Amino acid sequence: MQNASKKEIFGWAMFDFANQGYTLLIITVIYGDLFTRLIVGDAETGYRLGNLLWSVALSASYLMVVLTAPVFGAVMDFTATRKRFLFASYLLTVVATAALYFVAPGFIVLGMVLLIVSNYGYAVGESFIASFLPDLGSPEDLGKISGFGWALGYVGGLTATAFALLFLGEVSFENFDRIRWVGPFAAGFFLVAAIPTFVWVRERGRPRRLKRGSSYPALGVRRVRRTFADLGRYRDLAILMGSIFFAMCGIYIIIAFTFIYGAQVIGWDERVRVLMFVVVQVTATLGALGFGFIQDRIGAKVTYAATLALWIVAIALIYATPAISGFVRETFGLDWQAQYVFLAVGIVAGSCLGSTQSAGRALVGVFAPKGKSAELFGFWGLFSKAAAIVGLLSLGVLQAALGLQTAILFCIVLFAAALAVVLKVDEARGKRRAQERSRPQT
Repeated sequence: MQNASKKEIFGWAMFDFANQGYTLLIITVIYGDLFTRLIVGDAETGYRLGNLLWSVALSASYLMVVLTAPVFGAVMDFTATRKRFLFASYLLTVVATAALYFVAPGFIVLGMVLLIVSNYGYAVGESFIASFLPDLGSPEDLGKISGFGWALGYVGGLTATAFALLFLGEVSFENFDRIRWVGPFAAGFFLVAAIPTFVWVRERGRPRRLKRGSSYPALGVRRVRRTFADLGRYRDLAILMGSIFFAMCGIYIIIAFTFIYGAQVIGWDERVRVLMFVVVQVTATLGALGFGFIQDRIGAKVTYAATLALWIVAIALIYATPAISGFVRETFGLDWQAQYVFLAVGIVAGSCLGSTQSAGRALVGVFAPKGKSAELFGFWGLFSKAAAIVGLLSLGVLQAALGLQTAILFCIVLFAAALAVVLKVDEARGKRRAQERSRPQT
């Protein structure tokens, strides 16, 4: 297969650059804190209701992805319309995100509805853009390409969030008239930054005509059922999907709750919150790039497994941050505040945040048979978003019962399960299977 041009690869990666602004501004850094503390504002219960509603809203959007992404993927493969579907998801995200401006304190239902719609557009678009990855290079190059996209995404997130923090200020009732602009700002950034994707990325594939009396939804469901039945033929891909499910359970919890955890458990100040954002973005960028090159030398499976082991260490440190701070103070007389220990822990978490997702995405690309990439990345989206539902709802319930600090330990179980499952993957066998001619489908 002829590799894509550098311009096309850059255009593809720019979608990661663009949509990471949404992830950070809306899901991770600003709007999650704004929603739980200002829109819901149940300070008397330790924000447990706000945290639970946040989990429910995100889980609902991911459920919509689970129900639609594989069907859309099957239709896109059949009709060669991946760019059209990607453009539709992009517009949906932009419009719904901009409308978050109208959510004021107490407007809980409106906030949840707009969050569900905007996050659905963003999340289903992740599957759509990932389906282009196998077209961009040989299997041996996918680790570098995927890592480049993920790293550029963190640069985009760093750029968008730095400007937002600079011009919008802190999350507080006194500053609400400024901080509410986070929605329109994230929407505008996504709108402009993703333009190179639609200009330079090519639509490959041969569109086929629908048989008389059939419909595209019926076609999509039929092809998805067949692919589900055929997953047994792609044993290593199926095992990988199981590992990705557990890993993404943990990652979505971290993405959605890290800055909420910092505000509610660690009690950090505004300066440390900004520093944590910078630390995570820089280390995530370096981790995605570094592990991408390592992956192409030692293999995607080993790289992916190593990042999972690193996650287990990171979660243990996140939980132990207050205890570490207290131990150092009592034993050595050093005033290591918990927020600064937490900042150091962010280096460990950041280094594996992008690399785990990038390595998993590249491995799916290696295992995906030609002509079924959109459909199988639809399944990647299905497993990832089903994981988000399970992870976020489980964490929401656990933190309501036990508190957020104790509940975060659930992530150790999730990453350990992901590591145990991926050890059963045979990367060489999975590559061979992907290169075989797949059964003709109608």
